[in-house]
Amino acid sequence: MARKVLVVDDEKLIVKGIRFSLEQEGMEVDAAYDGEEALDMAKSKEYDIILLDVMLPKLGGFDVCQQIREFSQVPILMLTAKGDDMDKILGLEYGADDYITKPFNILEVKARMKAIMRRTSHKEVKVQSEDVIENGDVRLEKSGRRCYILGQEMNLTAKEYELMELLVLNPNKIYSREKLLTLIWGADYPGDVRTVDVHIRRLREKIERNPSEPKYVHTKWGVGYYFLCK
Repeated sequence: MARKVLVVDDEKLIVKGIRFSLEQEGMEVDAAYDGEEALDMAKSKEYDIILLDVMLPKLGGFDVCQQIREFSQVPILMLTAKGDDMDKILGLEYGADDYITKPFNILEVKARMKAIMRRTSHKEVKVQSEDVIENGDVRLEKSGRRCYILGQEMNLTAKEYELMELLVLNPNKIYSREKLLTLIWGADYPGDVRTVDVHIRRLREKIERNPSEPKYVHTKWGVGYYFLCK
């Protein structure tokens, strides 16, 4: 089945180039040219991945990303014209799975997209035989990529869920930031360990009653992160 992609950018020549290249790969490509249109399309149709520009008319890319995360965990690859680290960190803060800076090589865009979609597909296939993980207050449903704390569903992004699943499956095992970056984002991921810190912070804000005194995801200072099994 063809992958469905939504490309969001107000520069029509960029959209045209991306669309042509992705369609050559057999993907189905829709396009939106402002934030409001992108949000409407994301609500009305299921996509395998969204390429989302930061600078958009009507509704900015960060706001679109944040609002999509309220109803969908579709992978989001942010496109930014700035090389500023703050833009990259903000994209992750708002729930993006990855980012790429303009001007970009379309081959790199496709490689990033395929890596994200491959990880998602691999997870779904791998866990069909054993779907549920339970540890104390935490319940994970792998096939639906859902996380429950004390019976309440947590609205996690794809990367937040993958971090949670890895840590819960390996309780009390400490993972360095570098190891988590490799396991969750891949060995060829160009970002640095701050990506891990941002996602751990966001994860704690969602699952912990008091993120500054976590009950579940703990820090071993100078070593890494771990899930506390009680």
